[in-house]
Amino acid sequence: MFPSHAPPLVTAPAETSVLALLLTEGPLSRVELARRTGLSSTAVTKAVRPLIDDGYLHELPPERTAPGAGRPVNPLAVTADREFFAGVKVSADALYGAVCDLRAGLRVTADRPLGEDRGPAAVSALIRELVDELLDAQPEFRDRTRRLGIAVSGDVDRAAGRVRYSVLPGWRDVPLAETTARATGLAVVVENDVKALTAAEHWFGEGIGTEYFALVTIGAGIGSGLVVNGRLITGAYGVAGEMGHLCIDPAGPRCHCGQAGCVEAIASSGAILAAVRAGTGREDLDFDGAVRLAREGDPVARVVFARAGRAIGTGIGILVNLLGPERVVVTGEGLETYDLFGEHIKDSYAEHCFKAAARCPLTLRPLPWEEWARGAAVLGVQALFP
Repeated sequence: MFPSHAPPLVTAPAETSVLALLLTEGPLSRVELARRTGLSSTAVTKAVRPLIDDGYLHELPPERTAPGAGRPVNPLAVTADREFFAGVKVSADALYGAVCDLRAGLRVTADRPLGEDRGPAAVSALIRELVDELLDAQPEFRDRTRRLGIAVSGDVDRAAGRVRYSVLPGWRDVPLAETTARATGLAVVVENDVKALTAAEHWFGEGIGTEYFALVTIGAGIGSGLVVNGRLITGAYGVAGEMGHLCIDPAGPRCHCGQAGCVEAIASSGAILAAVRAGTGREDLDFDGAVRLAREGDPVARVVFARAGRAIGTGIGILVNLLGPERVVVTGEGLETYDLFGEHIKDSYAEHCFKAAARCPLTLRPLPWEEWARGAAVLGVQALFP
């Protein structure tokens, strides 16, 4: 976190467990909280009292838990507008921003195109302008917003707040958290964009209640995020879960990461376009043109999309074999062309899953760019915890 003036809201294990459960699955009664967390009723009461006093929780009107039950209970709920969180997703050509409440509800969104200068200083200045626009949208936003999450593709050192490598803006070793915190006055968290989206889906989307969960994105890049034992996994070096850089064909095309035959080198939109151009000899094609050819039945384009689908399915199968998630969400702008490679993804996935692992469902979930900005804001929500 940069700067360090925004410490976690909760530090005690009991408070952490109770608030996390209410954020993701509330409202819940004290009795239910005790049952779900394994805490005693006294420990639950002690944990919620400061959160109620500080306005983060409130009691709902009493209700009976079942017909004929005893004294009505007062469920506890999160006060969503107690604090707000800004989030910015840095894409290849634009910034997408959002302000979310404490339960990750979108309150306002905005976007801004990147200029010709994609350098860190120019992009940081645009982030500051976008955040100012977002926080000025409602009078209460500026007073109640302390944290900003930034999601960017590539290799991100979250603890140091540095973008070590990002191919889309072409950055290497950029101290993005420090410079943005200085510009905005907010505590800043920087994370890989797919990991940020995974965190949002795990806490507030398709992954609610799961201990093992994965999200895969397809499109300009191939990415994935992993949750193990209820926690987002970054690994010892911050790059755990990079399904896009699994080598599935050593004789395959060279990837921008330096390896050959990565899933991303075969199945990203850029890789698909390059292969269709090479196969048809039509260097004038753009990606929409390649899609059009495939949908019209061009054999070269159909083969390229089929190969991409098999690469994605193989990568997901490997991921599922290693992790054993309860479900996998597949998203990204590549879903717009799912009709061209969806069956190949499913077939390859089934072929490469080991036995019962194939029971893990693949859920298609289109998520617009605003949801990626929401994922960045969720980084701020999670920074309330140690």
